[in-house]
Amino acid sequence: MSAELNEHFPQDLVLGHPKGLFVCFFTEMWERFSFYGMKALLFLYLIKYHLFSDEYGYNVIGAYGALVYAMPVIGGLLADRYLGMRKAVVFGGILLVLGHLGMAFEGHQAMLVAGEVVRDEQALQVFYFSLSLIIVGVGFLKPNISTIVGQLYPPQDPRRDSGFTIFYAGINLGATIAPLICAYLGETYGWKYGFGLAGIGMLTGLLVFIRGQKYLQGHAEPREPQKLLKKTAGIRTEYWIYLGGLGSIFLVWGLVQTHSILIAVNSLLPAVSPVLWFLHSITLVLTLGIGWFMIKHCNSVERQQMLTLILFIIAGLMFFGLYEQTYGSWVAFSDRVMDRSLFGLQWSAGQLTFLGAFFVITLSPLFAWLWPALAQRNWDPSKPVKMALGLMFAGLSFMILVLGIQLPLASGLVSIWFLIGAYFVLEIGELLLSPIGLSAVTQLSVKRVVSLMMGAWFLGTSYSEILAAELNKLAAIDTQGGVISDIAGAMSLYEQLFIFSAQIGIVVAAVFLVLAPLMKRMMHEKD
Repeated sequence: MSAELNEHFPQDLVLGHPKGLFVCFFTEMWERFSFYGMKALLFLYLIKYHLFSDEYGYNVIGAYGALVYAMPVIGGLLADRYLGMRKAVVFGGILLVLGHLGMAFEGHQAMLVAGEVVRDEQALQVFYFSLSLIIVGVGFLKPNISTIVGQLYPPQDPRRDSGFTIFYAGINLGATIAPLICAYLGETYGWKYGFGLAGIGMLTGLLVFIRGQKYLQGHAEPREPQKLLKKTAGIRTEYWIYLGGLGSIFLVWGLVQTHSILIAVNSLLPAVSPVLWFLHSITLVLTLGIGWFMIKHCNSVERQQMLTLILFIIAGLMFFGLYEQTYGSWVAFSDRVMDRSLFGLQWSAGQLTFLGAFFVITLSPLFAWLWPALAQRNWDPSKPVKMALGLMFAGLSFMILVLGIQLPLASGLVSIWFLIGAYFVLEIGELLLSPIGLSAVTQLSVKRVVSLMMGAWFLGTSYSEILAAELNKLAAIDTQGGVISDIAGAMSLYEQLFIFSAQIGIVVAAVFLVLAPLMKRMMHEKD
């Protein structure tokens, strides 16, 4: 094995891993820094600076989140068939830098004039366009940077799992640090400083990747470079892809700001938003493709495995529909009705979103030890059971917030410790479900369509963003610049939402727990 590894990696090892791993580590760390730094501020920026209603703010973050997870389906396909991963990451990174820096343009703050909100419409269009740059940029970068890591190792290399563990640590390190710094700057000194720092973080990641390209050792190059050189109407295919990517920015620009508009294609179909029509279109094509493949090319065992994977995707959709409320109703809740003082410091609502990634980092070693330890005693739960438990913990996390509302401080506000406890329980659920879901994609997919099914997993996450937005809107409150006048009324509204969310998590968990034995048989793990 050592001879094979030396042939595959003739030089440039760090800590026993190829240097290319650390290029990807720092690229993704800074990309996640920019992504979560911006996301921590997004809802608060809309309602406090531009004075939008809660409902509109939830619509925007729902549309943004849905499109962010839908575009990698297309970006991954283009990279796989034409561009190669390196070119896709560089192109996506450039769009991300432009988008994040564009977010730093605030314009004039909205104000009330004769009872009407007057907004800087030019600044808003820059904001929507910047969001669109980020969405398309993520589409090209996100699916391909992870794939590069896998390409750096031979198929049976024992370092592969360790390499992905290091890479995953980079993701969560960026996601932990970003809200603490970006949200603090944005909410304390000005939104442009928080968004601007996120943009500088993304620029740093792009520079790291460009300077470190040589350490990827050719594994991220196009499979068939001649395809990119082929000309249509006098223009190379590669340039057509870039032009198409730029053109898609304008499509997304329109989708993001019209998410509140309902469109009916015909009288037989329900009226839904343009974003949902876009998602439905991708889903229809993907579903027909997967269905045709299962009927035409799969045997009975493979069909059962693929059907089981679809159930995993549905479970992931429901889980993240609850989880993504952490950037919506949880942010609003902690900003409006929570005493955020802790250890002598006053934390902002945006900063507290760091708790999710923080608990992933601190709990991951425990779970890495737990599963092998349980397996040695034949106590390791099956993947479907773990998935059901993950949904149950997601539901329970909302009950902790309900308990906080029912046991307020003397000031009438909720203690910050209930939010910390809710995040702790929620992240137990994520570590039970999310890695299991990704593992199930690679295990249960027929090899020829692994990338396609990973796209289906991300598409499920897109729908979860819409679900989260709709749940958030159940606790939408009329405010003046994000400030509420009736704390007791707001707490009652949040309590109803959190109880309903808890019920969703626990009921869906019970359904999947009942299905778990059947799913385990359909997985055919022994085969």
